[in-house]
Amino acid sequence: MNFDEGEIVASLREALGRFIEKEMPRSAVAEWDARNHFPRDVFKKLADLGVMGLTIPEEYGGVGRDIFATMVVIEELSRRSLAVSVPYIMAACYAGMNIEECGTEAQKREILPKIVTGDMLFAYGLTEPDAGADLASVKTRAERHGDVIRVNGAKRFCSGAGIADYIYTLVRTGPEGERHRNLSFVLIPPTAKGVTITKIEAMGMKGAATTDVSFDDVEVPIENLVGGEAAWNKGWPMLVGPGLDVEKLEVAAIGIGIARAALDDAWAYAQERRQFGRRIGEFQSIQHKLADMQTQIHAARLTLYHAAWLANQRRPCSSETSMAKLFATEVAKAAALECQTILGAYGYVKDFDAERYVRDALLMPIIGGSSAVQRGNIFKQAMAVR
Repeated sequence: MNFDEGEIVASLREALGRFIEKEMPRSAVAEWDARNHFPRDVFKKLADLGVMGLTIPEEYGGVGRDIFATMVVIEELSRRSLAVSVPYIMAACYAGMNIEECGTEAQKREILPKIVTGDMLFAYGLTEPDAGADLASVKTRAERHGDVIRVNGAKRFCSGAGIADYIYTLVRTGPEGERHRNLSFVLIPPTAKGVTITKIEAMGMKGAATTDVSFDDVEVPIENLVGGEAAWNKGWPMLVGPGLDVEKLEVAAIGIGIARAALDDAWAYAQERRQFGRRIGEFQSIQHKLADMQTQIHAARLTLYHAAWLANQRRPCSSETSMAKLFATEVAKAAALECQTILGAYGYVKDFDAERYVRDALLMPIIGGSSAVQRGNIFKQAMAVR
């Protein structure tokens, strides 16, 4: 086994590091967080680096599918700000991967080149007030009337709907009793008549604001049915296919980015803060905290990278992606809280980034399938091979 990242990924990390220091200074990040603001100008500059094309085939302007490199981008951006890393996921993953996997040729030609240039973002319209982990129970309904699809219903915790170009919406297109055999995906512009978006004030993940979305007789052309007319009632395989596995990895990568930022700040503070005539980093109790954080983050990264490698090879990886998501997000929460502990009172005030790390990290074990859901997935996969 070769654990070297290679020159391409090393160069990618270096380029992202320069970009972050220049375009995403801590002062700007604090402002984005306070305003719940998406810095679209910074996002467009990020697209100029070519990283949006890491999930896009070359014939549509991308550089070819590289899930590992995509996770590296998410991780590095998340070390500084989710206001940029989450929209990156909305473009490269939500839009790029889903259309590349499930779209018609016409949809690919229309959408994929716009992702590469930073001009296309999708929000996920999956969760509903009464459908969280059990997405087969969604009630948002779509009916076909000639060449028009009419949608009625509501989505909850639809992050980024206000900045997206389309809401990638899971809808019921047949009798409720059939569950998995009567679901489809429809692309709904947030600006369409009958769409209402309401912000939900949440603790963290600012920039791609969490929203409620309602659809009241919203009409879109049949061309907006993902996969074309042949995909009517074929949405479930699209949902549980490779895209769902990669979504777990996306959240894991965010978590690792937050954890690394927390460790960096805790380490720097431990070398600067003095008590009882000594730097607090000289006390063994602080050293052990930092050592544990370092070890847990290292293990989480290896778990993520292995699962990303499997996903990129299109090999079965449902269990590995669940393990990565479970472990990395729990590590992120622990690291953020440990950073806050080391900083003491300073870790609790908004002048220090540690306070934001905690708010963001607490969300990671919830989104993309909760830790309980991942444990259930891991158990079921293990039972299947025993």
